[in-house]
Amino acid sequence: MDRYGSAAEALVVNGRSYRAPQAPVAVICLDGWDPAYLDLSLAAGEMPAIARCAARGFLGGATSAMPSFTNPNNLSIVTGAPPAVHGVSGNFYLDRRTGETVMVTGDEELRAPTILAAMAGAGVPTAVVTAKDKLRRALAKGLPIGPCGIAVSAEKADQAQAATHGVGDLPALVGAPVPDQYSAELSLFVLDAGLALLRAGAARLLYLSLSDYVQHRYAPEAAEARAFLRAVDARIGALVAAGAVVAATADHGMTDMARPDGTPNVVFLGDLLDARFGAEAARVICPITDPFVRHHGALGGFVRVHLAPGVADAAEVTDFLRGVPGVHLALPGAEACARFDLAPEMEGDVTVLGARGVALGARAAEHDLSKLAGERLRSHGSSFEQPVPFLVSAPLAPGWLADHPALRNYDIFDAVLNGTAGEAA
Repeated sequence: MDRYGSAAEALVVNGRSYRAPQAPVAVICLDGWDPAYLDLSLAAGEMPAIARCAARGFLGGATSAMPSFTNPNNLSIVTGAPPAVHGVSGNFYLDRRTGETVMVTGDEELRAPTILAAMAGAGVPTAVVTAKDKLRRALAKGLPIGPCGIAVSAEKADQAQAATHGVGDLPALVGAPVPDQYSAELSLFVLDAGLALLRAGAARLLYLSLSDYVQHRYAPEAAEARAFLRAVDARIGALVAAGAVVAATADHGMTDMARPDGTPNVVFLGDLLDARFGAEAARVICPITDPFVRHHGALGGFVRVHLAPGVADAAEVTDFLRGVPGVHLALPGAEACARFDLAPEMEGDVTVLGARGVALGARAAEHDLSKLAGERLRSHGSSFEQPVPFLVSAPLAPGWLADHPALRNYDIFDAVLNGTAGEAA
């Protein structure tokens, strides 16, 4: 018996022990699931499945990893550890060795093993289904593709093959065509694929990572957002009905970063640093940058400043940035790493977080705001987008909860595998 009253063999991943699932388990990362969406839809009675999960199991709040972006948090969730352990502190970074910027689109930066790979390696049929293909390779690092390992994305569902992804003809399995990458259907396809794999007996442990397209575009009260969450709720209900214990959290929340007139509320730090210290003094890196530019225009609440050697003093730059309206926090890179458990190799000389409702950019000329297609800028990255929901469809043991008084989103596998009795709600 373990300390919470369940008997099971455990696997140790990044210093934490995890029991193999005693019933099918589906862990969902509902990208951009700000608590405001949950609160509004629950109050309106529009999420009956989540309401049932909360009544029978657990629903609370948690804190995401920093920066509050997609890549760092998905990888924190599947490793059960912060970026300081797994090595990925953004979607985009400056390689100090080469001086070149790098977009994280694969698994090269991930330096820690995943819970998913460990479970599949131990013979637990495990499936990773992502909205964005950029995450598939990283989340599936070390996963043995085959009878115990499936890794597919909705974005490139038609490219899935049994030899390389663990399953082929995904659209046929789901019964839906490949969705547009800028659509609610991209996320719903992920959930439908997970449900299909569960019903087919192809997976006992599922990690389903959605897209935040809807949350970037629509506020919680918008009809489109509420319709999307009703559809998500129905699929969570279907997963529970199919016998799965469902756990759900988010990689980050979402904040409106537009002015009253609808224009983006952006502080371009690169332009300010050029004016104060000279054009060659500083380089501003926006780690939210990814291929999905219509989501956020590469604008979020967290940036890194790299300084040219001998041109500008880090302390002076930090002091200057602390006085800029719209800046919530400016810290030396080493201090930011210690405070937020960031990966030092990706950090800059100065780390900057935006105030609530303020996006931080590099230079105005480096951001094509037309990519927002006239929509209000809704984005994330700062500490204000760290609060996220934390849902488990089965009751959590009082002892487990006592041992986790301040939940992190990357406690979700620990909760569902170690903190429950392993039975579906």
